Amino acid sequence: MSASSSDTNPEIGRSVMASGLRTNVHDMGSGAPVLLIHGSGPGVSAWANWRTVMPTLAQRARVIAPDMAGFGYSEGLDLSLPGVRHDLFSWVWVRQALGVLDALGIEQADIVGNSFGGALALALAIRHPERVRRLVLMGSVGVPFALTPGLDSVWGYTPSPQSMRQVLDIFAHDRNLVSDELAQLRYQASIRPGVQEAFGAMFPAPRQRWVDALASHEEDIRTLPHETLIIHGREDQVIPLQNSLTLSQWIPRSQLHVFGHCGHWTQIEHAARFSRLVGDFLAEAGQAEPKALADRQTATRQDTKEAA
Repeated sequence: MSASSSDTNPEIGRSVMASGLRTNVHDMGSGAPVLLIHGSGPGVSAWANWRTVMPTLAQRARVIAPDMAGFGYSEGLDLSLPGVRHDLFSWVWVRQALGVLDALGIEQADIVGNSFGGALALALAIRHPERVRRLVLMGSVGVPFALTPGLDSVWGYTPSPQSMRQVLDIFAHDRNLVSDELAQLRYQASIRPGVQEAFGAMFPAPRQRWVDALASHEEDIRTLPHETLIIHGREDQVIPLQNSLTLSQWIPRSQLHVFGHCGHWTQIEHAARFSRLVGDFLAEAGQAEPKALADRQTATRQDTKEAA
């Protein structure tokens, strides 16, 4: 399968209907399916977020990377309609992710969530644990934390080449990765018709409320039965390292890897190491894992009943 159906724009893959939303999806490789959920930066798309690691991961798995609603080349949402904003943070993105799997005939997948996408991956695993085999969270939102100046700047982006350069400088620890060409490409992506309007409406100030809206409950996170890999950049200015430390303490079957000399762009700043680490972790899952997961879910439900 091809990562993109367009010879002129690599950000455009195939189009599927996912829970009623027209969704742009990259689908490449073969083997156990892995769903990559991108972050929430200005001008972001699945291709922009995962382009450095998709080909390598696709050597060992079937890689599926959708543009989430309101981002990239997927259908947007009218956030001015009553209830849409609350539903967006509660259900729409999770339903869309499940809809992508359904549209592609996939019953269970490994889920990799980046930043904002980590919050969606957590919510999906909590609400539909049977659809998730293994979980990877990198620089993840999804637990309570105080809004950082870096995240406030990212969500508060107003379009200009200079502003985009400043945002990319926040993302990357290695400033050599932030070229004028990259800044210009991301700036142009951010000013496509309707893109900035959608982005600006998604996380308006005061922005602490959107951090809170994306957080899952501690008790739900603590009952996750999945093998989970948690990844963070030590110098991350967008999402605090403490988030991943908290997740590693709350998720029983988790392991934590911290990349030094790395900001929020783990999959870009350490692309080869990231791909090897994630690929090896996902490859460890055997045929017995789904049954073991079901057994742990049954035990968790029994413990909950007894506690009640």
